[in-house]
Amino acid sequence: MNFNKLYNSKQFYSAVLFSIILITTIGCSENGEIQKLPGRNYELVWADEFDGVKNTLPDATKWVFDLGNNNGWGNNEYEVYTNKPENVSMDGKSNLAITATKVPTTPYATYYSGRIITKGLFAQSYGRFEARIKLPYGPGIWPAFWLLGTTIDSLDADNNKIGWPQCGEIDIMEMNGSKTNIINGTVHGPGYSGGTSITKGFGLTNSRYDIDFHIFAIEWGKDYIDFFVDNTLYQRITPANVTGEWVFNDQPFYILLNMAVGGNYVTGPTDQTVFPQTMLVDYVRVYKEVN
Repeated sequence: MNFNKLYNSKQFYSAVLFSIILITTIGCSENGEIQKLPGRNYELVWADEFDGVKNTLPDATKWVFDLGNNNGWGNNEYEVYTNKPENVSMDGKSNLAITATKVPTTPYATYYSGRIITKGLFAQSYGRFEARIKLPYGPGIWPAFWLLGTTIDSLDADNNKIGWPQCGEIDIMEMNGSKTNIINGTVHGPGYSGGTSITKGFGLTNSRYDIDFHIFAIEWGKDYIDFFVDNTLYQRITPANVTGEWVFNDQPFYILLNMAVGGNYVTGPTDQTVFPQTMLVDYVRVYKEVN
């Protein structure tokens, strides 16, 4: 069976539900280590193929906008997120275009971009989360496909907000736009967040993530999170790997897609950063494992 063709065919995914059986998954990490996974049987439960008319906004039954700057979103980011078509819309070619723009102002430039989330509309614990994306590039550009735990706004037994990082965060893909051949897969939780997060990079040889589409995915179970690029397994994180509480057990997580400009992860844009920059998302799909 040609799994690459399966994963890239939108016609194949026109059914609401279907099963994909992985008899054996074999991946090679960037250090050459061959890794084998047991067979997993997945069923599609949620997807967005972004087939809308050009310049239309994302499907409001699947996505909501995270707007503004929110004091740099905790990362000293520069951008302001909008719900304008020039920053987040369909490109008319079955892609979602998240575009960062720059407006010269005095004394500093103003940057606009897009951030959409499934919070309140869809969340899931465990399964396979994947997206096919062509990434932007340049100093200060920070695209990401990631998940946050739904307890982020909940209260604990003492009536205190749980918040971040106790809620947990899974960065399926993030990239420093200055390093266009490397992405990172990361988890954040209590005792291992920010600069002490658990992370690993996956680099392309003689290529860049901004010149073609790639599939970024996790397969998540009770005691593991496996990270993939183009169905190559490059990292497994388990409770034994984290330096604090494992918060990825039974709690549903929701999906985020965004492109930041500036921030602790990438520093700021420079005179060499070209604007506009666009992150093209072909699809986002979520599966659950079935017996």
